[in-house]
Amino acid sequence: MRNQIVAGNWKMNKTHAETEKLLSELSAKLPNTHAEVMVAPTYVNLLGAVQELESSTIEVIAQNMHFAKNGAYTGEISADMLQDIGVETVIIGHSERRAYFGETDAILKKKVAAALENNMRIMFCFGEELEDRKSGNHFNIVENQLKEALFELEAESWQRIVLAYEPVWAIGTGETASPEQAQEMHAFIRETITKAYNETIANEVSILYGGSVKPGNAAEIFSKPDVDGGLIGGASLVAEDFVAIIRAI
Repeated sequence: MRNQIVAGNWKMNKTHAETEKLLSELSAKLPNTHAEVMVAPTYVNLLGAVQELESSTIEVIAQNMHFAKNGAYTGEISADMLQDIGVETVIIGHSERRAYFGETDAILKKKVAAALENNMRIMFCFGEELEDRKSGNHFNIVENQLKEALFELEAESWQRIVLAYEPVWAIGTGETASPEQAQEMHAFIRETITKAYNETIANEVSILYGGSVKPGNAAEIFSKPDVDGGLIGGASLVAEDFVAIIRAI
């Protein structure tokens, strides 16, 4: 049975004090759930979050990492540094990293390899832009993003992969992605993995939806058979909203 996951990507938000407050609220209000719950604070708040959640089932994960072990990469963080403070899962390929920081498929492939070499778990993000959806090219874009970064991996590596589909066109654009559109793409992703590997891997990998999940639409989205949870942005910054989304799964 696939793991169900609700992960909060806090992006460049929350000071140290605000992070402590939000973590305390989440810990106090966390519902009894079979789903894995994760939060991704900023780099400077990762260690504090790990310590704050030491006795909690909430996992602290990283928003990004570099592919090199060390060296002259000003402002970057390595897998060793993350693991040294107790972080074992990293988000790779987020749409904002691709769009704002020029992360290409080739770069992401190196990051994936580095994370796997360090036995880390990967939450790999991918998805199409608005023009891709309007032109009907969205399936090709998604298939190519998966192929370029992941489809040369050994089959056993998929045990440490979580996928997060982000329809970039439905995030802050005024466009709306329906639960049916989410299900359609998630089913296509499983079909694509089946063709590249096999049906067992396709059915075992967790695929999260990252298209503006909120308390009001979470239950319907999570009810779809190929949607295994969500990568949550803005709604994860408010304890009540994030807890409501966790309850929805």
